[in-house]
Amino acid sequence: MFAAYLAADVEGMSSVFKGALVALLPHAFFIQRMGFFHAKRRTRGAMHLFRAEAGKFGLTVALFVAVFVAAPPSNPALFFYAYVAVVLTHWLTPWLMPRDRTTN
Repeated sequence: MFAAYLAADVEGMSSVFKGALVALLPHAFFIQRMGFFHAKRRTRGAMHLFRAEAGKFGLTVALFVAVFVAAPPSNPALFFYAYVAVVLTHWLTPWLMPRDRTTN
């Protein structure tokens, strides 16, 4: 966000913030839907995975439409850079984690 502020001032930060939210909110929905933080609600079935992923995709599409219709970003390039950066961070995290980690 600091680089966006230096490059495009407050409008750039607004675009980065919107792009990050469009990426983070569907991920949070998926995590909540799958119950990763609650051992009692943790689902392991493939059908739950498909439903959570379909909801995540639908929420992503709805957020893109809402952002570009209701509050278009002032700098679309920064919006998409932030979106892609957040999505790639979630994809690359498993590769960056140590291999000798123990899980419960």
